[in-house]
Amino acid sequence: QVQLVESGGGLVQAGGSLRLSCAASGRTFSNYAVGWFRQAPGKEREFVAAISQTGRSKTYADSVKGRFSISRDNAKNTVYLQMNSLKPEDTAVYYCAAKSSLGVSHDPLRYDYWGQGTQVTVSS
Repeated sequence: QVQLVESGGGLVQAGGSLRLSCAASGRTFSNYAVGWFRQAPGKEREFVAAISQTGRSKTYADSVKGRFSISRDNAKNTVYLQMNSLKPEDTAVYYCAAKSSLGVSHDPLRYDYWGQGTQVTVSS
């Protein structure tokens, strides 16, 4: 079992920045790739970014490329999502998820464990 806890969400004005954290406990964190997903009211959950077990491979949704950056610190069992130049359309609940299979994935069905989410609200 892996337990994931997100933090760092909040209310920010358009153009601002936030850094989300995903803290893991349980099994060896470096064995898991981690993804960030988000879900806005009335919409389906969508992929945001993912990072491989070692951190060497990263992938982003087109909508956040150049604005968001994912990183990890395996010594701290934490993955980060730095979000810059935020837009009102980035407003959503953000979830981190972990998967034991190798490599990154955009597919939420490939992830085994999920956190409870953290709210990000971007005002115009």
